[in-house]
Amino acid sequence: MPKQPDEPSAPKGAPNIVIIVLDDVGFADLGCYGSEIATPCMDRLARNGVRYSNFHVTSMCSPTRACLLTGRNAHAVGMGIIAEWSSGYPGYQGQVAAQAATIPEVLRDHAYGTYAVGKWHLTNMANYGAAGPHDNWPLGRGFARWYGFHGSLTDQWNPELYQDNQPVHLLPRESYHLSSDLVDHSIANIRDHWTTSHNRHGILQTDGTDRRKPCDLP
Repeated sequence: MPKQPDEPSAPKGAPNIVIIVLDDVGFADLGCYGSEIATPCMDRLARNGVRYSNFHVTSMCSPTRACLLTGRNAHAVGMGIIAEWSSGYPGYQGQVAAQAATIPEVLRDHAYGTYAVGKWHLTNMANYGAAGPHDNWPLGRGFARWYGFHGSLTDQWNPELYQDNQPVHLLPRESYHLSSDLVDHSIANIRDHWTTSHNRHGILQTDGTDRRKPCDLP
């Protein structure tokens, strides 16, 4: 019998990864960094994860996300400013350059399940529509699934959402708030991954904006 090719797999001891991106939140807001604000869930995650003490943000949404996902300088990957202000000049294309690999693109080649939930903000504004092009949407940059929105912020009660590359048409309801919706989809991604492929590793990036637009807090 011919030998089947070996399936790709993560190295022994490789971690599962959850990235929680919080806009407009600083060290003073999290108990695990000494804040007076009680954040027990975040503190528990920090105790069991990795706490960086020397991560340089760019003080803007899109460039910080580009640095986080590529490990490179935001200008070097075409995202020197937020997507809405892109000019087309080098370093300001409003989308991550194709030559810059992202974390999910690398991990996907090692059999990781790759999931994104929430704000993306790494696509040129001209390409926000459902017709694309989708090259720089999450599914074009290494994620297998995405539920979220483009741009800097969205209405927390009646958001404009996408699932993968398709628009989502939500019916307004009194009990709805985007923050809960994004958490529910994050949990569902983890649940679905582990119940169908428990021997594969996974990465989830979840990213809400209820702190970005606090006038919409529940």
